[in-house]
Amino acid sequence: MPHAANILIVEDEFLLALQLEDILMDGGHAVVGTVSERAALDTLAQNQVRPDIALVDLNLRDGLTGPEVARDLCDKFGAHVIYVTANPAQIGDPASRAVGVVQKPFGPESILAAIRYVLDGCPETSRPAGLDKLSMASR
Repeated sequence: MPHAANILIVEDEFLLALQLEDILMDGGHAVVGTVSERAALDTLAQNQVRPDIALVDLNLRDGLTGPEVARDLCDKFGAHVIYVTANPAQIGDPASRAVGVVQKPFGPESILAAIRYVLDGCPETSRPAGLDKLSMASR
């Protein structure tokens, strides 16, 4: 079965990152890596990894660097960003290709529906219930 998307996980909690990886792989997607801090983005560039979509937490191992990581992923790799966080008010200025927020705790269906939404071209008429708009989530 071909992979629908190459997805990067940006999460510093090991067990949560594993849970996301299982959800994505069960959904037919390829996980191209896991990043737990900002410095790990250099490894992506060196390995020529090109994620289509990144699931980005805000508070990483090196602090509140998730928003900056998300902007870099959009600018350097052209990736779409789905924030996965319990603290959407910390997003600040969203990344240019950010499509929304899945709030923690989440279920597999919320993550997979958000991925499908991106792959379908982000049509506002079919935004999944578990994917909050950035304007609502980051206030």
